Amino acid sequence: MIIEEQTVSSDRIYTGKVISLKVDTVEVPRKGYQKREIIEHPGAVGIVAITNENKVVLVKQYRKAIEKAIWEIPAGKLEQGENPRDCAIRELKEETGYTANNIKLIHKFYTSAGFSNQKIYIYLATDLEAGEASLEDDEFLDVQEVDLEEVYEMINKNDIEDAKTSIGLLLTKELL
Repeated sequence: MIIEEQTVSSDRIYTGKVISLKVDTVEVPRKGYQKREIIEHPGAVGIVAITNENKVVLVKQYRKAIEKAIWEIPAGKLEQGENPRDCAIRELKEETGYTANNIKLIHKFYTSAGFSNQKIYIYLATDLEAGEASLEDDEFLDVQEVDLEEVYEMINKNDIEDAKTSIGLLLTKELL
């Protein structure tokens, strides 16, 4: 039996540039009241961009939360009220310089529904045209084109550790 929790009160603890943290008090049948710590995030997109030569566009960047640089598909945070598809088109161009003549949603998922409402939309971008990247001042990326088969080896060898990247690439394998 699934029981919905009713929120009794909500306290905003922190509001930042990327996330907010709130603590909700919820009523739980037969257990009284309990606290739920929730990270709020506006959502994000990830783009599996495949060139006409069957190469995947990957970016490597340093991630402070894990204290190392990792390989990822191009990705970015949704702006307030932004359509995920528009965000995918914008982020692909900003991070890699590529524009896609074909872009379609292939999956969407919650990253960790136990404590966050972050939803990521994964797009497949094909029929790419090269252009100039326009990184933000705080972005430092190494952009590489990697053979499609090699990215699957990278996943198997744990050279790709990012969840959205693994999910996007493995789903793409089933689509191609």
